[in-house]
Amino acid sequence: MTKLYSMNNPAMRTEIEEGYTSVEELIAARRPARPLYVLWPEKIAATAKAFVQTFPGETMYAVKTNPDENVLRTLYQAGVRSFDAASIEEVRLVRKNAKKARIYFMHPVKSPEAIREAYTVYGVRDFVLDSEDELFKIVRETDLASDLNLFVRLALPRNGKASIDFSSKFGANPDEAVKLLKSSRPVAQRLGLCFHVGTQTTDPAAYARAVDKAAAVIKKSGITVDVLDVGGGFPVRYDESVPSVEACVHALKGALVKNRLENMPLLAEPGRVLVAESGSLIVRVELRKDNTLYINDGTYGGMFDAGPLLKTKFPARAYRVDGAFEQPESAFRFAGPTCDALDVMEGPFVLPADIDMGDWIEIGNLGSYSRSLRTNFNGFGGSDALCLYSPGMMPAAKKRAVKNV
Repeated sequence: MTKLYSMNNPAMRTEIEEGYTSVEELIAARRPARPLYVLWPEKIAATAKAFVQTFPGETMYAVKTNPDENVLRTLYQAGVRSFDAASIEEVRLVRKNAKKARIYFMHPVKSPEAIREAYTVYGVRDFVLDSEDELFKIVRETDLASDLNLFVRLALPRNGKASIDFSSKFGANPDEAVKLLKSSRPVAQRLGLCFHVGTQTTDPAAYARAVDKAAAVIKKSGITVDVLDVGGGFPVRYDESVPSVEACVHALKGALVKNRLENMPLLAEPGRVLVAESGSLIVRVELRKDNTLYINDGTYGGMFDAGPLLKTKFPARAYRVDGAFEQPESAFRFAGPTCDALDVMEGPFVLPADIDMGDWIEIGNLGSYSRSLRTNFNGFGGSDALCLYSPGMMPAAKKRAVKNV
């Protein structure tokens, strides 16, 4: 194996390697004692290229999903040239790793200091808002700039087919959105309307309904809107089938035609759908009690989504270095390492019935949110990360970096 170098801040340090041909080979060689993330840049690139080709507009990656520098650089090289930042830290990170990228500051509530730094230091010109106070804040902190691009965030009715309802926290109701469009138009070089149908939405028609709402707001305002941002929410398959990106885009296009907005420039904010399936988390079983496996990571670490709130059933696969599994599969639940009873993931996770202490489990589709949501509760926040290339697929630029280590 060829270990090249590590990067990122200490909390997000990622090793770069090539040569392993399987997770089984990786576990046999490393026998990881700490949770280990594995990212496959080649998969990230392929997924990103497919999304960019499918979505009929500008794609901006939601950085919060996975802010690893390798991810940002891979996405940029794969054709994602715009990024959705929610904080000044994310703005700085994008500018460091994708110097020519366009950065959209898409958190509806920003500090004055963050707005000013983003505008004056990092060249950010695109800002979202969902209240008049936020509009005044943006205008004030950019010194009445004439080159602002402003997006009014529209709240949508609750989407029961989404795992998290964004409009419960952000967005203006339709009447307020009409007022905000009117207030923003005089100070906006480019004016947009945006919405989010909800995380992991499983109903493509949600996009069509959202377009209907947005079209009604635009019509009522009587204001020229230059761009429509359809947000994220594109689902990833975990334990059951979900609609494809193509199905969601088809619903979008139909609604745009219906509302005579087919020529409206579009933006999207995909996050999970671009990176989830390109990452795994390898954990070790520290103890077994009946059908409960006590593992070395949990809801306070990289498995928040599997916890009591979202109860996501991630795909799981067991590995045993010395020997083989001999029994058929059975259903298990996981218990994390912290001294807290909420640190339990009910699953069920289907694994060999004879899995036991000392075995490893690869939990799939954890390339999104998992690492960025980690805490150090009880001192169990430590993890390692590996950016893994297939043999011979390491980019030349990364190989040259060896000389600088």
